[in-house]
Amino acid sequence: MTKLNITTLSAVAVLMAGSAALPAAAQTAPTFNCNKDASCLFTPQATTTLNLSAQGEVKATPDTASINFGVMTEAKTAEEAMKLNRDRMNAVFAALKKLGIADKNIQTSNLNLNAQYDYPQNAPAVLRGYQASNRVTVKVDDLNRLGTSIDAVVKAGINQIDGINFGLKDSQSAEDTARKAAVAALTQRANLYASAMGYKVKRIVTLSESGGYAPQPVYKTMARAEMMDATPIAAGELNIAINVSAEFELEK
Repeated sequence: MTKLNITTLSAVAVLMAGSAALPAAAQTAPTFNCNKDASCLFTPQATTTLNLSAQGEVKATPDTASINFGVMTEAKTAEEAMKLNRDRMNAVFAALKKLGIADKNIQTSNLNLNAQYDYPQNAPAVLRGYQASNRVTVKVDDLNRLGTSIDAVVKAGINQIDGINFGLKDSQSAEDTARKAAVAALTQRANLYASAMGYKVKRIVTLSESGGYAPQPVYKTMARAEMMDATPIAAGELNIAINVSAEFELEK
């Protein structure tokens, strides 16, 4: 279950053209008063608006992770390098299957075969052999088994680990919680500024959003280990921040 710890950050007033001391500005909106003979009189009408921004932030505990790892092999011929790589990757896939990781959670992310050269001083390059590389991305939904999973694939033949990305199975609910926190901060500040200037909020003219799911873990706690001899992995926390900006129309 995802645990949420909500923190609402301060709303920031964005001043429109006018005095820097007042976060509100008078704008002119045209109106037309028409007579029966179809003649119309243009009448400018002042509108006071307020622009504000706010942020809602949610701290969430990751409940899934993706590991990026691979096998790199070298040999005198391209065929031999690929065969060595294939044999080791087959052992890795067998280990993943034994761990109970579904096929849909395993994806090849990169496959390369490159010639390798030595560069003697004052001499032409000399072909040393060939290097084969096969990388996969594996999604692990049980973080308590993350360390043992890494150890298993290393034992099977993995010799490169590119990184681990932690995430949420359902980021939508966390984002919606952050949205509610941001809008609550925004409307509270709007009412505060309006009241301080002798106005009240009439309506929201525009509302925009930015930010969202940002998988940047802060390493705080170690993933629980049934894995006493396994590689320790810190799951940390994820930060989901939503920024909202709005223009409010004020009235006396």
